Amino acid sequence: MGYTLNFNLIWRHFDKLWGGLLLSLELAVISIAIGVVIGLVLAVWYVSAGRAVRATIAAYVEFIRNVPLILLVYLVFYGLPTVVDLAYSAQTSFILTLSVYSGAYLVEVFRSGLEAVPRGQLDAGKAIGLTPWQRLLHVRLPTMLRITLPALSNTFISLFKDTSIASVISVPELTYGAQWINFNTFRIVEVYLVTTAMYLLTGYALLFALRLVERRFRAAR
Repeated sequence: MGYTLNFNLIWRHFDKLWGGLLLSLELAVISIAIGVVIGLVLAVWYVSAGRAVRATIAAYVEFIRNVPLILLVYLVFYGLPTVVDLAYSAQTSFILTLSVYSGAYLVEVFRSGLEAVPRGQLDAGKAIGLTPWQRLLHVRLPTMLRITLPALSNTFISLFKDTSIASVISVPELTYGAQWINFNTFRIVEVYLVTTAMYLLTGYALLFALRLVERRFRAAR
């Protein structure tokens, strides 16, 4: 007898998926916020510091970009506490990992944005007597933000999808919720169809909202 779709058990446990979706969004928002701070600080440092600092930042970026995220998750959750006397939850561990991971990508995004600021704007700021810090705060950063906003939006959506990896350390996000329902109902097709739809709809909703923000920033230029 062929497989017959039956979504009744999925709807009965839909709270697992809904709660997991909300947690996935929370993980992505917190991680991108911390990642922006990491990326921005290191990018500003990179464009203004010496060769040794640049080499150190570049090594961090290359290491993170060339190591699979799932391996970083295992290293931080299982490996780091065995080397250093640390104790943290799986959720905290994943946020830390995803923040460092996103920060490495955002270093390059912000660095290219800072270097793309027209030289004439910086010269104009210097001509009216702005200090280097004031030129950074009032000229380079606002212009850089408008330049990099599309890449920042794409990074956030990518991080939202990457939160699914948190299921490997039992963080109860959306994919973990789908796995729980599958293990307890054996409705593998139904639960992953619903989960896929939730990822798609949420991803497109985020994309739509972020594109509105981008258009608003472009209009304000």
